[in-house]
Amino acid sequence: MTNAKVHAAPAVADLEGDLASLRGDCARMAPHWSAPDRLTPRPVPPSHIHGVSVPASSARLLEAMSDYGD
Repeated sequence: MTNAKVHAAPAVADLEGDLASLRGDCARMAPHWSAPDRLTPRPVPPSHIHGVSVPASSARLLEAMSDYGD
């Protein structure tokens, strides 16, 4: 079954800017994207680390794939 609806492609942004305009855009956005002063990662106890379970059908699919593509 296919989707019969056709969507118009979004308008392409003007990519003809120079480095100065890009830096100006970044400077204007910087206050909106503040980062915490310092993050210190907490160690994870081994009891919280669990294995990954994969359904047999997915495992067979992945096993049949080549590592780097064809």
